Amino acid sequence: MSTYMANPNTVERRWFVIDAANKPLGRTAAAAANILRGKHRPEFTPHVDCGEFVIIINASKAVLTGKKLDQKLYQHHSGYIGGLKTETYRHMMQTRPEMAMRLAVKGMLPHNSIGDKSITRLKVYAGAEHAQAAQKPIVVD
Repeated sequence: MSTYMANPNTVERRWFVIDAANKPLGRTAAAAANILRGKHRPEFTPHVDCGEFVIIINASKAVLTGKKLDQKLYQHHSGYIGGLKTETYRHMMQTRPEMAMRLAVKGMLPHNSIGDKSITRLKVYAGAEHAQAAQKPIVVD
């Protein structure tokens, strides 16, 4: 008996919708990362990109527990001297909640070429409407 290895050419990708309203941001991101990676499939193969498409709606209504809204920071550097930019998650969730959710999911994916390809299949929307209704996405609880 041989071990089954998924073939990237034969992987059929489905679409899933995750509603982030009144759910912790990290739990929603973890569920999305598992689907993007393909870990929910029985034919999961670690070295093959066998993940699916994920749509996250209501990202602006995601919840950060404790004091994370004020204590958790998003930092990035421009590359120039004194170019460190710092932003609290309270400000980020008010101005661009899609970015906060995308960063959380990206941090849970592998940091290699498979993770880079997987994050492109993530669609995040701040409201309840999304533009992928034609794909007939499956709702995830």
